[in-house]
Amino acid sequence: MTPEHLDASNEPGTAETATPPPRLGEMLLAEGLIDHEHLDAALALQRQTGLRIGESLVKLGFVTSYDVSRLVARRTGIEFIDLLETAIDPAVIQAVPAEVARRYQALPIARRGDAVVVAMANPQDVFAIDDLAMILAAPVIPTMADPDQLSATIERTLSGTSLAGHVDEASAEAFDPSEDLARVSAVVDDAPVVRLLDAILGQAVEQRASDIHLEPGADHVRVRFRVDGVLHDASEYPSAIHRSVMSRLKILAGMDITQTRLPNDGRFSASHHDRDIDVRVATLPTAYGEASVLRLLDQSSGVMALESLGFGSAELARYQDAFRRPQGAIVVSGPTGSGKTSTLYATLIEMNEPGRSIISVEDPIEYRVGGIKQIQIDRRVGLTFPSTLRSILRADPDVILVGEIRDRETAKIAAEAALTGHLVLSTIHTTRAAAVPLRLLDMGVEPFLVAAALTCVVGQRLVRRLCARCAEPFTPDSSDHRALDLPDEVLESDAVRRPVGCPACNGTGYRGRLAIYEVMPITDDIARRVLGRQTGQDIERWAVAEGMDTLRTAALRRVADGSTSIDEMLRVVT
Repeated sequence: MTPEHLDASNEPGTAETATPPPRLGEMLLAEGLIDHEHLDAALALQRQTGLRIGESLVKLGFVTSYDVSRLVARRTGIEFIDLLETAIDPAVIQAVPAEVARRYQALPIARRGDAVVVAMANPQDVFAIDDLAMILAAPVIPTMADPDQLSATIERTLSGTSLAGHVDEASAEAFDPSEDLARVSAVVDDAPVVRLLDAILGQAVEQRASDIHLEPGADHVRVRFRVDGVLHDASEYPSAIHRSVMSRLKILAGMDITQTRLPNDGRFSASHHDRDIDVRVATLPTAYGEASVLRLLDQSSGVMALESLGFGSAELARYQDAFRRPQGAIVVSGPTGSGKTSTLYATLIEMNEPGRSIISVEDPIEYRVGGIKQIQIDRRVGLTFPSTLRSILRADPDVILVGEIRDRETAKIAAEAALTGHLVLSTIHTTRAAAVPLRLLDMGVEPFLVAAALTCVVGQRLVRRLCARCAEPFTPDSSDHRALDLPDEVLESDAVRRPVGCPACNGTGYRGRLAIYEVMPITDDIARRVLGRQTGQDIERWAVAEGMDTLRTAALRRVADGSTSIDEMLRVVT
């Protein structure tokens, strides 16, 4: 082993002393957190990027930032603070503005005598320590914290207070809704309303929300965030300022601020801490005023790799066999918000090669992908799915993505394209994979066309992933859970866990989601059953006999390996 394998000279606190502290690589190896192959890979990445060795190991997924921070604190003699297990003094935390805490990634957490203990991502930043001491008017005791924990704690503890302050500011500028449009515009342009909406968006992004719901009531407007597929109360503000908030939102989204009695939609782009966010806005008139839902699309997160979405090995092999064929139709099914579009984008990324011409027609375009010709539907100018598809077929495509099959004409053109040498990918709203052929038949597509064009159907759902920090082992009660028809592999698995709740997951017990899939290749036997218009249950039974795992089986496999819980499986899959 060469000295460079254990070199941590680019970590904090490595100045030469009479007895040098152990190097970070040496400490990680001693604790069994990495092996020499991991270290080789991290050193190669370090040479390419200039990252510190700890940062390289975290980026490659070999260790967590928590482990690196803990060991760096030990080798430099700095106190390490686990923020998930530390009581934070609310009186102290308010002494530093949120923007300062974010800039320095530092948070005051307690007093020790006349000094203030500050959790920091880099406790050797002397400039940050000096500024914090000046703001706090007290000596600072710097301690080290996991950067991920620290960022989440800053947002959890400071963003709510910040939002309340913006509500108070905006409320001071409240106006009578009966006043004229000039008064509305003046209030909308005022900074407090702008800052309030920015604070709501920022808090939603930090909490990983996919949607923001603004729901007016008699006295207050309820603000809710959908996180990991479930809605949670986030805040509220007085109804008196809702009209100015909605007007500001409509101006951003390019909507008519005078139209309040009809549903409307628009979109705009925003930025939060160097993260580019696309926001889709939909409004609905209600008894207490306009309600609005904002769908957030984080462009900086990019498209996930197909292998990381949640496919089982057998399912992924069946799916890859289907989309690697030169022609045919592949349809992904599931309810709204089940991740269908993400699956298709990941598929396109894998297929995006110089030798292929890929064209997509979408409504809306959710992610911009280089090398793919993406077309946005615009019904106002006659750019519909059917009309666009006809034009696409004259543009020499190899692969066509149809955002959604909604009507007979779109379905028929897509099926005919699949039979004439094109690979067609699309989505449809059905509850199970086996229901897709029947849905196409119900749309009026001829049975022979459905049976001949379809090559593979995928059903999918999203289940919440158990929080890695707080989930605890769980032994299912055999008598209770056998009534739910849980297999022995779940009842006897040592890996089954259940949610608990902690600050890292905002008390929900879950953090993040993963997809579960059922992949049904259209074999000759299934095609004959489609031609015979057999029921979805008959088609599914035959597909299972041919080796397909149902959504329930896929979910149970995730319960057995500890990725999700029994309750979550029952919530998502009936």
